[in-house]
Amino acid sequence: MELKKDRVIIASEVNERDGIGIEVYRNDKLVVEIFRDDTDKTLTITVFKENVSLELMEECISTFKKEIPWDFIDYSEIENEKK
Repeated sequence: MELKKDRVIIASEVNERDGIGIEVYRNDKLVVEIFRDDTDKTLTITVFKENVSLELMEECISTFKKEIPWDFIDYSEIENEKK
């Protein structure tokens, strides 16, 4: 029986996208990314493996909800505070 090694990395990005998310690795291979894009005000899931079990996807979503705030950053408010 093979043991499944799962690892979650919380990462932000400000180059092509602007936001924060989680990357989920299984046996050192990237399987799922869930990302909150504050510029586009979107939440997206990217799957990097052909088949992902429902149980793993539910765990990924649960981890995202626990670790990442759902409130998008409103950059217009930040710009107004600078003035």
